[in-house]
Amino acid sequence: MNTFEDEHSDNEFPEETTSLDETVDQQTGFPESTDDSMPVEGPVSKTFPCPRCGADIIFDISSQKLKCPYCEYEQDLSASDKTIEERDYHAMLTQLEERKTKNTLVGELHEFTCSSCGGTVVFQGAMTSTRCPYCDTPTQRNDIHDAIERIIADGVIAFQVDRENVKKRLEAWVRSLWFAPNNFKKRGINGQFDGIYLPFWTFDSMTANAYWGKRGDNYTVTVGSGKNRRTETRTRWSSRSGEFQRFFDDVLVLAADGFPVDLINQLRPWPLIKTIPFNDEVLAGFLASTYTLKLDHGFELARLEIDEALRADVRGRIGGDKQVIDRLNTTHHAITFKYVLLPVWSMTYKYQNKVYTLVVNGVTGKVAGNRPWSTWKIAFTVLFVAAIVGTFIYFMNNQ
Repeated sequence: MNTFEDEHSDNEFPEETTSLDETVDQQTGFPESTDDSMPVEGPVSKTFPCPRCGADIIFDISSQKLKCPYCEYEQDLSASDKTIEERDYHAMLTQLEERKTKNTLVGELHEFTCSSCGGTVVFQGAMTSTRCPYCDTPTQRNDIHDAIERIIADGVIAFQVDRENVKKRLEAWVRSLWFAPNNFKKRGINGQFDGIYLPFWTFDSMTANAYWGKRGDNYTVTVGSGKNRRTETRTRWSSRSGEFQRFFDDVLVLAADGFPVDLINQLRPWPLIKTIPFNDEVLAGFLASTYTLKLDHGFELARLEIDEALRADVRGRIGGDKQVIDRLNTTHHAITFKYVLLPVWSMTYKYQNKVYTLVVNGVTGKVAGNRPWSTWKIAFTVLFVAAIVGTFIYFMNNQ
């Protein structure tokens, strides 16, 4: 993430305040982020008929144009005079509450919630399908309702890496795996990649921080005498405190359930400079998932990431060989957000009756995934290292 530091604070903005102690460092996961009242949404697709032959045209990654796979018709993406702007976080929370209270519609957005599987599709205008895209259950008119609380996407990054490129990167990834079974590396992975646009919140925040802690400086002393004479390392502690500001830009939070968060996070960094104003034409031929993580829950997750970065910053400011943070008070000013869709290639594959997941950054081609391990390779390596250590100790003891 990009950061900007300033030694002066400005308290005229709305504030979000948090106070942390050292136990925060022990957190290993995120809190529950999905509200029970939020509909469970899945991937939806966008189709565009070819004006020449009537088939569905798709977004062609190589040309970055709309293209018909049958008659080769091509057309440029529609031009847009829109710009991507940061939106005020607190103002949007207020607006969402007003929409809920006054039953205000968001443009022409509607939601269809399947009475059989509970899946939800967000669509604009008339719904073209008469069946649920997840379980194939026939739709009922009374299952369709207006999307009152829905936030419209601000931007999207189109796919830059096509299927052939993904295949090459996958082969290189498999070859790079240490301790993978030999037959797995030889056979490779066979499966179908699906292109999907995943929803993300991005948050900006100016933080004002005050901290109190201790700095530990190591020094050595010689103790004992004769054969018991030895050098010991001790630590001299002194109190430290201070204040600073730090700006966080585009803290990214995955805004959909049902996806492997740990793997998706490994696809960072995202070149958000490539984000364009939202254009549903780039979704043609791909799936797109709408958000299920509400805006305020998204900021709570972003705050955890910000807190972790601030604690690392405080340790650097305290300095010394060791640091203890007794207290860190953080106030968030001028919080803004964007809602963007980012491209991901995903695949699930089986190896020896176990299911594994792979994801690829659709812009940079970075690969992240689960993989099988060779137990005998690991055991051999452990024994080999143990033998080397044992040999070293033997020679040291017999010098």
